[in-house]
Order: sequence, then C-alpha cells, then structure tokens
Amino acid sequence: MTQQTFTRRVAFITGSMAAASAAMLLVGCTPDEVPQGTDPMPTPEPSSSLRGSGTAAAGAVPAAKSPLSVPEGSPGLITTTVRFPSSGSDVSGYLAHPEAGAAGPAVLICHENRGLTPHIEDVARRFAKAGYVALAPDLLSREGGTASLDPDAGSGALTRAGTQRHVTDFSAAFDYLRSQEFVDPERIAMTGFGGGITWDAATELPGLKATSAFYGPAPDLEKVRDIKPAVFGVYAERDRRITGAMPALRDALAATDVRHDLKVYPGADHAFHNDTSDRYNEEQATAAWNDTLAWFGRYV
Repeated sequence: MTQQTFTRRVAFITGSMAAASAAMLLVGCTPDEVPQGTDPMPTPEPSSSLRGSGTAAAGAVPAAKSPLSVPEGSPGLITTTVRFPSSGSDVSGYLAHPEAGAAGPAVLICHENRGLTPHIEDVARRFAKAGYVALAPDLLSREGGTASLDPDAGSGALTRAGTQRHVTDFSAAFDYLRSQEFVDPERIAMTGFGGGITWDAATELPGLKATSAFYGPAPDLEKVRDIKPAVFGVYAERDRRITGAMPALRDALAATDVRHDLKVYPGADHAFHNDTSDRYNEEQATAAWNDTLAWFGRYV
C-alpha cells in the first residue's frame, strides 16, 4: 500500500495522529514518513458515502465478477434494512429472503473489516436464492453505519470495538431471526468473512446449528470444547498468517466430539471469496461456496 494509505489506516485504528506517529515509529518508519502528532485526523474520502448502499453511482463500487452474484431486485426475493436491539443500542442489518414459502432455515453473515458493503449484501441475496433467510448485521451501526464512514475509519472502529461487542450483536441478531415468522427458529446457521468472529460466535451461541468461517483466526483453544454447532473452516493455501495456525485448531477439535471439517483451498490467498477484491479466485470461491451450502444442507 502507499505511504498515504498506511498513514490513514494507522491513524484511524489508533484514533489520533499523535498515537499514529508513535505507532509508526515503533514499527520502524523513518521520521520523514511519520505524520506530525498535531496534524488533523484524515477526512473521509468523497466516495465513502457510496459504500454500503446497494444502489451506488455507476463506477463507485467495483462490479461483481462472480457467476454466483444475485443482483438487487432479483425476482422471487425480498430485501430490506431492519433494526434490532443489542446491549442498549439499535443495530441495523441487511435482510434478504425468499418471497414466499413456509418458515425455513436462516443464516447470519459476518462482514469483512470494511463493514456492510455491497459485496456482503450480494452474499445475503445468494443465500436467499438458495432458500435461506439471510441477515447481515452492520457491526458499525453504533458509529453511524458503514455508509457514513471512510473505509479506513471503519476498519479501525471495528478493531477498537472488540470481538465481544460483535459476538453480542450476533447473539441479538440470532434472537431477532428466531422471532420472525418466516424463520424456523431451530435452523439457524452463521457464516463469516470476518471468520474470527464466526469462530468466537460458535463457542458462545449454542443455538446455532452450523457455521462456516472463511479464513478466520482460531478462537481461544480452551473454548473449543464449548462449541455446539457443526463447524466448517475455509482456509487459503497462501494465507500463511491464518492457515499456518490452523493445525492447532484442528488438533483441538479432534480432541472433542465437535462435528467439524477444515479445508484448505489450493492457490488461494486471504479474502479469495470477495469478487470485488484483487485476490478473488473464482474457482476456489465457487468451490468454497458450494462446500458451505453442502455443509449447511447437511446440518441445518
């Protein structure tokens, strides 16, 4: 990334330019690369208000490249923004579900560190097309929502909020789904491209029937024995940071009676499922999607 992008991200994660300066010196940046501690915080990019809306201006959001993509307004689907309470706040989310039919299975979707983007909304519609009620909470709701934030600010805000707040929001989202007449309350799954949140939710939300975590850091291994849902882990061969730590999780799972499967997708890198990313790998993304649907079909 460019020096400017790096500076922006560090500033938003630390919360101030002074803290960013100190952090950048600690990681070996030279004085001429470090901003002045008295410099103002970066302002949001003009295009940031377009993020997270399914109807962004032409060219503002990269076009989906996946053959699995389901456009907004597709026949047979209903999509809407919903709100539900969580720890004294209101959390918004993108809900997609089949237009008609009896109460059916549902899936919670954890977005990446850029928030509730059009890509994640597309993923929700893909699940709806497959027969699921799909809910993707905006974990930046308390900060004004993904669409109101600079992408780098959103990433920092999610980091500062901490894992437990996000898991709590998914617990509230789970309760919201259970209350909907078009959801079978005993058939709720979760997937995540913040895969680490999905793993942590698996240890804390026993009502989940199955999870599929995409390239996520493992939960506390001491909590693995608390997992109740059937867990599926998606890993990328070239993602050394995450995949390199996977064997320890595999061994911890093997020592329990948790139903599990951890799969490494060859030639793929971190975030390979995101078809708006340069790391998108169509073959492996399609394979991981089909494997996730098969896993949910078996356990949900």
